[in-house]
Amino acid sequence: MTTRRTSLLASLALLAMTASWGSTFFLIRDLLERVPTLDFLAVRFLVAAAAMLLVAPRAVARLSPESRRHAVVLGGVYGVAQVLQTAGLAHTPASVSGFITGMYVVMTPLLAAVLLRTRIGGLTWVAVAIAAGGLAVLTLDGVSMGYGEAITLMSAVLYALHIVGLGAWSDPRQALGMSIVQITVIAVLCSIATIPDGVVLPSTGADWASVVYMAVVAGAAAMLAQTWAQAHLPPTRSAIIMSMEPVFAATFAVWLGGEPTTLRMVGGGLMVLTAMLLVELAPRRKVQGQGVSRDSMACCAPPCGHLAALSSRVTP
Repeated sequence: MTTRRTSLLASLALLAMTASWGSTFFLIRDLLERVPTLDFLAVRFLVAAAAMLLVAPRAVARLSPESRRHAVVLGGVYGVAQVLQTAGLAHTPASVSGFITGMYVVMTPLLAAVLLRTRIGGLTWVAVAIAAGGLAVLTLDGVSMGYGEAITLMSAVLYALHIVGLGAWSDPRQALGMSIVQITVIAVLCSIATIPDGVVLPSTGADWASVVYMAVVAGAAAMLAQTWAQAHLPPTRSAIIMSMEPVFAATFAVWLGGEPTTLRMVGGGLMVLTAMLLVELAPRRKVQGQGVSRDSMACCAPPCGHLAALSSRVTP
């Protein structure tokens, strides 16, 4: 049974995870000047997988066969999304890539409605529209549709699919094992993508410290928080909370990165915050799903910072 208190804790865990993603923005922007993006992703997720296996070596063995299969599929979906987004970034302005990637906020309720056959409430659609508008204000400086934009849009669909899949398949009792499997599959896929050009490793202690933070805190711990939280939250509600990532990115960029505060940051951030508060404070009804009772204003039923993989995503 998902109680109101558990639901609140899950929302706070998801928000903390999103804040950790946002905190990596200025670190990634600096690191990518010396390490190629795919190489960074491969190293980051390999470190995250190693850390999780070191802490909980038997968690994967305790997974049910069904949960293990689900985790492999979810990790594969997320890993392919990472590779597609990175490939698209080579042909797309970072601000446009950030906006298109953020469209998983819109695609999540659409996929949930089609795949899970759930009703999406009118207030939820209002929140989705406000969040999408806030992302546009925060990130967009004009857009056209070409090859780069097309494969970036495919990555956004996969990110939404990951969120919907977690909402349907995650089990709080097996969250740790499922997180380890997902992180490991993502690491393998990103590593395979680096094979043609070889892997460039961080060369300084400071760069390695950044990678370890992003792997352990914004990678392993974030995936665990997301997997556990989405066992108690509907996918659309999760996606709207996660749309706070560029808001946190802007906050940390100003606070720690020395960037100036702009009207776009404030306006776009307030729009996304409004969307999150709409889904958090609105009354919800209970439905049965996956063996537990879930909050389902939107529907009943993904680590790691999709937008944080960009070299730049908040523009003045």
